[in-house]
Amino acid sequence: MSPKNNYTALRKVAVLIDGDNAQPSLIAKILAEAAKHGNITIRRVYGDWTTPQMKGWKESLNNHAVQPIQQFRYTVGKNSTDSAMIIDSMDILHSGVVDTFCLVSSDSDYTRLATRIREEGLYVMGIGKNLTPKPFVNACNIFIYTENLELSDEELEERETIVENGLTSKETSSKDQKKKPGGDYSKKPNPVPLLKEAISMSGEADWIHLGAFGNYLTQLDPGFDPRTYGFRQLSQLLKFYKNHFELRFSDKEGPSDVYVRLKPRSK
Repeated sequence: MSPKNNYTALRKVAVLIDGDNAQPSLIAKILAEAAKHGNITIRRVYGDWTTPQMKGWKESLNNHAVQPIQQFRYTVGKNSTDSAMIIDSMDILHSGVVDTFCLVSSDSDYTRLATRIREEGLYVMGIGKNLTPKPFVNACNIFIYTENLELSDEELEERETIVENGLTSKETSSKDQKKKPGGDYSKKPNPVPLLKEAISMSGEADWIHLGAFGNYLTQLDPGFDPRTYGFRQLSQLLKFYKNHFELRFSDKEGPSDVYVRLKPRSK
């Protein structure tokens, strides 16, 4: 959703991972996702490294230059990782060394932290599971679901072939809706109402630049991601719903600017 441009390239990003509520197998993809939003200058994983639960992280730390932060559990059954991560986040916030935070957890305890960071005018990216409580998702500028990070290029290419073959959302059969890590696409919420609301939010009477359109979408729903529906690009998702939307590509040399509008009603 947010390809790196001159502005995001200047951002300094702190990636803070709750080791009790994140998947070590996804560390490479988590860092790659965060890198889309700037230069990662701080990368830390928090947890009690004396417990067996953190073993999975140990193999990933050196490979990805991630700093482990030790936080003992003072009470059995009580997670103290979130407190340590919140305190460190506030220290980093007031140091002024970054302007973007990437909080990796599915725990709603970080909702107030995300809100507080945004109150200071900083950008907050969240990464967590589909079951992450909505208050935390909506407290972030953008939220990436880890199920979307689990999708392989092969799975996405298979889905995108549907669009390349000219099929629309109404023309795909149940046999095309195969089970993926992200789930059965036919069971996903229909994105069309949200897409139409973003167009209305823009206030534009005709064509809207796709980049601006994407910004309106994340303002309405920070967790919106075309990968949820099996597409890497927003333009591919819109093509899939071509009964509702039209795309226009600029004729200039180099990368094309893309514009979107509601499909005019047939007279």
